[in-house]
Amino acid sequence: MSRRPIIAANWKMHKGPAEATEFIDEFENLIGGSSAVDIVISPAFVALGAAKGALANSDTTGLAAQNCHFEEKGAFTGEVSIGMLTEIGVDYVIIGHSERRSIFGEDDAIINAKAKALHAAGVKPIICIGETLEEREGGQLEAVLRRQLEVGLEGLSADKMAEAVIAYEPVWAIGTGKTAGPDEAQEAHAFVRKVLGELFGEEVAAKIRIQYGGSVKPANTAELMAQPDVDGALVGGASLEPGSFSEICKNAG
Repeated sequence: MSRRPIIAANWKMHKGPAEATEFIDEFENLIGGSSAVDIVISPAFVALGAAKGALANSDTTGLAAQNCHFEEKGAFTGEVSIGMLTEIGVDYVIIGHSERRSIFGEDDAIINAKAKALHAAGVKPIICIGETLEEREGGQLEAVLRRQLEVGLEGLSADKMAEAVIAYEPVWAIGTGKTAGPDEAQEAHAFVRKVLGELFGEEVAAKIRIQYGGSVKPANTAELMAQPDVDGALVGGASLEPGSFSEICKNAG
């Protein structure tokens, strides 16, 4: 099955509204108004409104938030609800990023609650999974990925899962300069698709796009994307510069 690649820029805690607008203006000029891939930009919460305005005339680039809360409203100081994000016009929300798991203590059950709330609201989740170096070297790769998928996606309907995106990001490759080789990435992605097939059926699993995340750069994008089960990239540091990110998007297509 042909799956349209999806390339997402995760800016993390970089770029306020002015920088986000400047980036998008330059990036859209470099892309030239058309792309062979779906593109998503994920700024910090405070820059989402400015980014949405800058993307008003874009036919190529969607908007994602980096996180959300699973409750509609309440006494959750510092949190942002899905309703607030949809009012801005967010298309996707990233959940389960390794930094949310390791720094902020989010577990698979919390990620599952967020995924259910996003599906109920009609917002497409980008659901991150991945193993640490210790887990990989300990032979736990498949066990970790299976647990994250089974618990994180529990109770989600097969029809809505077809629109979800899974981002496989080996934790040991995030921001380290290390990248899983194409064969390693393909092996992990193929296993993820196998588990998705067990959970939701092979037909749905064949439709779900699985991104690779972890030190993606213009130089390694094409080789990673050539793998049959790698359907895109979740890009961190290399997405902070318009030229670099535009080259990744072009190479992915």
